[in-house]
Amino acid sequence: MATAGPMATPTDTDILTLTQWLSPAYPVGGFAYSHGLEWAIECGSVANAADTKEWVADVIEYGSGRNDCIFLSAAYSAQTTTSLSEVDQAARAFCASSERLMETRLLGEAFCGITADVWAVELGTLTYPVAVGYAAQRQGLPLALTAQMYLQAFMSNLVACATRLVPLGQTEGQRMIRDLTPLCQHVATGAVTLGLDDLGSTVFLTDVASMKHETQYSRMFRT
Repeated sequence: MATAGPMATPTDTDILTLTQWLSPAYPVGGFAYSHGLEWAIECGSVANAADTKEWVADVIEYGSGRNDCIFLSAAYSAQTTTSLSEVDQAARAFCASSERLMETRLLGEAFCGITADVWAVELGTLTYPVAVGYAAQRQGLPLALTAQMYLQAFMSNLVACATRLVPLGQTEGQRMIRDLTPLCQHVATGAVTLGLDDLGSTVFLTDVASMKHETQYSRMFRT
């Protein structure tokens, strides 16, 4: 079992740094990826607010949301470049489709590039959750808060995709983000106490959706 590290009280600077990193304004291009949700909407599996909320909640609790937090935590705890590389390779191997791999690879490359330029932190080329976890370690940011904010940002991006495609109203979308935030907190808090042996997913339809999206004829998103 992994350890979550010291339970440091986050400072205002910690919170604001993470807010900047995980903001839609941070130039990683997260708005371009639907994580397979676009295909689920196209085929009618997700057709309204209730469907969207259930789909996103399942991804968070039983799929890549939880796994990403485990990868983030493992990267945060990595003490050598070898162990960090092993975490990154595991994150790549757990991508169920070529689009999922592209998504985490390109988001990670963008995050590493801009964070290295602004914070002068050499990150190399890492997948997205691994990059965020390692950068948080290098900057001394609290692990638990990093994981919670990472997962909320991931969830918010999925809701934003659905807002454009289902479509959902802005008020309905924001209400959904509010309602799903406690779940993000719960999942992230638990995930940072786990290790790579605890990885797993039971949301197979999201994996299928990402595979089907690869050949979807008309689409707005890259995944």
